[in-house]
Amino acid sequence: MNKVLVIIPTFNELENVRKIIPAVLQQNEAIDVLIVDDNSPDKTGDYVEQLSKENPRVKLIRREKKLGLGTAYISGFKYAVENNYDFVFEMDADFSHDPNEINNFLEAIKDADVVLGSRYIHGVRVLNWPMRRLLLSYFASVYTRIITGLPVKDATGGFKCFRIDVLKAIDLDRIKSNGYSFQIEMTFKAYKKGFRIKEIPIVFLDRVKGKSKMSKKIVREAIIMVWKLRLRSIIGRL
Repeated sequence: MNKVLVIIPTFNELENVRKIIPAVLQQNEAIDVLIVDDNSPDKTGDYVEQLSKENPRVKLIRREKKLGLGTAYISGFKYAVENNYDFVFEMDADFSHDPNEINNFLEAIKDADVVLGSRYIHGVRVLNWPMRRLLLSYFASVYTRIITGLPVKDATGGFKCFRIDVLKAIDLDRIKSNGYSFQIEMTFKAYKKGFRIKEIPIVFLDRVKGKSKMSKKIVREAIIMVWKLRLRSIIGRL
């Protein structure tokens, strides 16, 4: 049986974590959950640490301070490689990514190397976002596609599944971005290495509990990152 790891970064997500962990684990008995917690003041890490002692399918990486989404996933990817997992998910803690979609990803990755949960194929599938946020996200993907040539409809989405070979092939220590730009960079590097990328439709529901981590800094970083990726690609061909 293939080993599956679902990585969920957290910062002050105690209320959500209490619900998301069992919701993920019940999808498939091959799944483990890894929480990467950035020293949450609400004691998310303490809760998960206790849970991990009771359930070996729950794993925890505790970090000293808030270090960002991208570095949290990189820590999780390295853990997955070191512990011989076969498939690795990125997933939010706040139920904006529906755990019931996990098995659809695992089915789709049978003939792919990276599966992206897309909000923008088969129409726009986003609920409860303000129009400004929706337009920002949608046109960020359009912008990324134009500048980099990355052939995906939803370049900034954070619900993903990787074959472990993809993570082994990418130099994870050279990934420095966070937020939107992290998602773009990981997919772009997989694409440039020739891995098969597949998008499947998901419905994205804005968080009900907790506070969004989106910021202007994250948006600016993404705008700059796509040009860096294009430039590196050109230099690589030269």
